[in-house]
Amino acid sequence: MLWSTAIIVLIILAFTAWLVVPIVANSSAGSSGQPLGVEGYPSSVSATGDDGRTRTLSVTLENPQGRGLDHLVSGDRLVVRGQGYDPDKGIYVAVCAIPNQLDTKPGPCLGGVPSTEVLDQPGVAAIEFAPSNWVNDDWAWRLFGARSFDDRDQGSFSAYIEVGEDPESGVDCAVDACGLYTRNDHTALDDRVQDLYVPVLFVK
Repeated sequence: MLWSTAIIVLIILAFTAWLVVPIVANSSAGSSGQPLGVEGYPSSVSATGDDGRTRTLSVTLENPQGRGLDHLVSGDRLVVRGQGYDPDKGIYVAVCAIPNQLDTKPGPCLGGVPSTEVLDQPGVAAIEFAPSNWVNDDWAWRLFGARSFDDRDQGSFSAYIEVGEDPESGVDCAVDACGLYTRNDHTALDDRVQDLYVPVLFVK
């Protein structure tokens, strides 16, 4: 009985260390290369980060009805595509307040990390619109609701964001400057190299 308990404890400790050590040991790869000010409301932006990767972030309305990203209303659904990202690092995808200084973590952000249903294909997350999406290729984090990358070699992903108000966040994107952001997840919170955004504007 004692041996069984000891083995279970060791397994739990090893699993915990396997998750925690990379977070603690992570170091910043630098800047994303995107300037703080983006002119207008483009549907796509690209930037080459200090890690040498050129990332592209594209955002489209599921049902635009003649509107652009400068005329979003509660309930709108955004289809987000990314390419050139580092698949060894997880990312959050959400609408966040644009910081006043370059290379400052964006936020606050609207919505939390959603749960994700999985299709029959291994590792493929179902299309589920939510206030934010979490993309991480590690199987352990996928157990907690992360989506997997679409193609590791291309560093590509898909995310599905549903626009909504979030009074608890303290952000009003009809007044505050906001953007649809990608940024490293909790495994590399202080690393700004994957901070890329497309400006958005909400209307009442």
